[in-house]
Amino acid sequence: MNSKESCRTELRTAINQLSDRGLYSASRWAAEQLAGIEQDPAKFTPANTRFQRGSSSIRRRFRTNEITSTPVAGVSYVSTPVMEEDDAVDGDSYLLAKSYFDCREYRRAAHVLRDQTGKKSVFLRCYALYLAGEKRKEEEMIELEGPLGKSDAVNRELVSLERELSTLRKNAAIDPFGLYLYGLVLKEKGSENLARTVLVESVNSYPWNWNAWSELQSLCTTIDTLNSLNLNNHWMKDFFLASAYQELRMHNESLVKYEYLLGTFGFSNYIQAQIAKARYSLREFEQVEAIFEELLRNDPYRVEDMDMYSNVLYAKECFSALSYLAHRVFMTDKYRPESCCIIGNYYSLKGQHEKSVMYFRRALKLNKNYLSAWTLMGHEFVEMKNIPAAVDAYRRAVDINSCDYRAWYGLGQTYEMMGMPFYALHYFRKSVFLQPNDSRLWIAMAQCYETEQLRMLEEAIKCYRRAANCNDREAIALHQLAKLHYELGRPEEAAFYYKKDMERMEAEEREGPNMVEALLYLATYYKAQKRFEEAEAYCTRLLDYTGPEKETAKSLLRGMRTAQSNIPSMDVEHFPP
Repeated sequence: MNSKESCRTELRTAINQLSDRGLYSASRWAAEQLAGIEQDPAKFTPANTRFQRGSSSIRRRFRTNEITSTPVAGVSYVSTPVMEEDDAVDGDSYLLAKSYFDCREYRRAAHVLRDQTGKKSVFLRCYALYLAGEKRKEEEMIELEGPLGKSDAVNRELVSLERELSTLRKNAAIDPFGLYLYGLVLKEKGSENLARTVLVESVNSYPWNWNAWSELQSLCTTIDTLNSLNLNNHWMKDFFLASAYQELRMHNESLVKYEYLLGTFGFSNYIQAQIAKARYSLREFEQVEAIFEELLRNDPYRVEDMDMYSNVLYAKECFSALSYLAHRVFMTDKYRPESCCIIGNYYSLKGQHEKSVMYFRRALKLNKNYLSAWTLMGHEFVEMKNIPAAVDAYRRAVDINSCDYRAWYGLGQTYEMMGMPFYALHYFRKSVFLQPNDSRLWIAMAQCYETEQLRMLEEAIKCYRRAANCNDREAIALHQLAKLHYELGRPEEAAFYYKKDMERMEAEEREGPNMVEALLYLATYYKAQKRFEEAEAYCTRLLDYTGPEKETAKSLLRGMRTAQSNIPSMDVEHFPP
């Protein structure tokens, strides 16, 4: 059996096992990867495969080098046998409990299985109790504080579940699914080290449960923690590492892993979406847009991850494309957090900030921990000059995920608006630590150093240099570097940056006040250096403008004519007024 067939067989079995235990998101993930495995052309003609649609074009366009190997090729992976089902004795009761579980009657399902001792039944009973506790916790939060309020409500089932699952583990009477649930309970109770250990046991025993990998990833907040995990060498580990690298902001390493996985899972929409996320973090918006366009062609009713696509369209001010996307998700599933965020972005781009906030609030009513909605709502409050509400929204975002650089950046902006640059600087530093490749963050920090309260111009220069090296799309850094060096009495450095700024504007075919300022400075600088030919060239360009800079250029040319007694000068009197 070749490697692709091996992956198919494992995933087909896992999908049924995961679904049978109510782990539907993990089952869906496995099914998506199964569908993403390229069909053998010898077995499937183009007419019989659903992937003959050009979906590999994104791979061809954006992969750094074509990888033809599969995740299992050339690597000695630990063989993980697919587990056997051993709960036939509990069969009828399990079927009844599972039907209650599927109808979200969790306590009823747990009650049916109260006397069953099979591992499968024990897992479903404990999982049903866990979900019943989560459901009650959500209800208490709404009753006590409202849908968006803070609350101390907890899952009241955690203590009893921890006690039971701990005993089962000690007695070696627990299966990988029970270990996953035990790890989840430990994580909720704050026992992170033991939770990591238990989740590693779970994924080593049964590597196809993506839920377990996701929980393990959330507990790996540093690369040292990630490297300390004793994981078996299974192809699912590559998916885990790719995702973990992305969360740890190791985007290039993540891309290498995902491109490697494309060797087998060449049509995986999940992998393409993750590649788009990594490139979004690297601010490669053109590539991100192309990937999402391809995803929508392949999966036209997809809502998952489309809020990130809307962020790209918003940043590029693609109003018609964002309008189309908002209409599309509204017609597909308007009560999804992602849909609400997309529509919120649409209204924000239209300048209707109150309506935008309304949709972000709706997203948070659907999912109180939806990070993007808190951050985007904070941005809207900043636009509305509602600083206290903006601060609260950003703080809620960093409470959910302390690695969200946008929320830290937003906090920096709000404190700067309140005239508190030291606080603003603290938050800007956090944001650039998390996202060092974003020029906007460096520029914001530089501008903070420039404020009257700080006047730390050398530090501002360092920040602007970093911004200039990070593809400064707003074209701010070079101009500010020139101005700061001039202010600090460094004419040579100022001339260097004015010239670079002018060259950039010429390449982009841009005109404006910055071009005039650069030409004036360079003309004056080269005149002072007695490099009259270069100064004259800049003055000549200024004569094409109609403002006061034209008269200044004429004056400079007269001065140079006087200084150049032995060099024929231009007759400035013949220039038109």
